[in-house]
Amino acid sequence: MRIENTGIENEVVELSRLTDIMEDLGFVLAGQWDYERVTFDRKFENKGHVYYLRVQGFAVEGDVGGSHAMIKLMTPLLGKHYYPHGVEYGEGETFPANVVETSKSLLVQSKERMDQMK
Repeated sequence: MRIENTGIENEVVELSRLTDIMEDLGFVLAGQWDYERVTFDRKFENKGHVYYLRVQGFAVEGDVGGSHAMIKLMTPLLGKHYYPHGVEYGEGETFPANVVETSKSLLVQSKERMDQMK
């Protein structure tokens, strides 16, 4: 599920500041980063199911290996984890209202913190 109109799409943020913001909100910088892309994940557990809010970005200046890279953010995704296959983000998925609302709230908070840095 794409979470549209959050305000963070196309936002450009320095990686070290972005990491501070996202980690403070409970996101984890996923270990599969490369020199061009980053992924922050926030895990939710609800009634025996696992969901992930994912915020992805790519370097528009510098590289991810250096903490001063400038990262352009993409549209956040909400997915449901299926063991052992992985996370599905398809439109056919359904998500609990509290997970969706918490996800939107976290994205609003992240945008507010990014705006404070400007």
